[in-house]
Amino acid sequence: MSAVVNSVAYAGGRRVGEVAIADISEVLKLSDRFVWIGLHEPDASLLAEVQGEFGLHDLAIEDAARAHQRPKLERYGESLFVVLRTAHLDRESGGIDFGETHLFVGPAYVVSVRHGPSLPYVEVRSRCEASPPLLARGPGFVLYSLMDFVVDQYFPVLDAFEDKLEALEGEIFGKSFDRATTERIYQLKRDLLEVKRAIAPLVDMCNRLVRTDMTLIPEDVRPYFRDVYDHVIRINEMIDTLRELLTTALEANLSLISVSQNEAMKRLAGWAAIFAVPTMIAGVYGMNFKFMPELEWHLGYPLVMGLMLGACGFLYYKFKRSGWL
Repeated sequence: MSAVVNSVAYAGGRRVGEVAIADISEVLKLSDRFVWIGLHEPDASLLAEVQGEFGLHDLAIEDAARAHQRPKLERYGESLFVVLRTAHLDRESGGIDFGETHLFVGPAYVVSVRHGPSLPYVEVRSRCEASPPLLARGPGFVLYSLMDFVVDQYFPVLDAFEDKLEALEGEIFGKSFDRATTERIYQLKRDLLEVKRAIAPLVDMCNRLVRTDMTLIPEDVRPYFRDVYDHVIRINEMIDTLRELLTTALEANLSLISVSQNEAMKRLAGWAAIFAVPTMIAGVYGMNFKFMPELEWHLGYPLVMGLMLGACGFLYYKFKRSGWL
């Protein structure tokens, strides 16, 4: 499978045609066109060729080749280098697949480099091509479209977190809590922290993109990044709320386990007290004293047995009424 997913030139918001990597530098000489290239896990030779065509910075290319970068926005002359962490649900396992997208954005080009199990951007390209007046605004609008697509993928992920949290709450308060429930809560907290690390830096990135000194982003495109900013703020608030609820659920689970253990100890203590009475009476009459008045009495046995049963029954009634049994 080729690492070049798409390499297309646009003019006036409309698709002109595909462009070979070796011809990109010639296309960029035309003032009315820009190039949008999509790459998926390219090797070093392909990245070097792309770098030569667009004149990309060495440090940005180094980051794009290694991946495993934190989300960030860096400026190299007239171009931007953007790192985004992508996330989507694995339908089979129900887990979260994280990937990375590296974006090179210049006055006349956009290069997207995908790493890991991230979703393809065919839908984004189709949506942009369906709106020529918006696509005519250039690489700045393409950057917005890609960021908006990546951010929107976090909403289904957080919805899945909410469903899992609701199921855990049902287990906790349904008296089916155990150690496995605690482990699942802790794992959810770790996964949520990973999402937080991926989405939190986007707040600062969106703020930088709407600033007036960011000349690469046209004035009429900046309001779109404010929309992305609003989505990022909503996701951050959802994450913080879920983290608080998970912390509360963990505390509630531990408290209920402690209460359950205390209830078990109360039952054991109640039964121990009940059995202590016949044990004491039997212990008295099991001593080897020669002179004990009741030993020669014909009603001694039934009286002692009745006393034992009566005392045990009375204690059982009292403990049952007080909730110890």
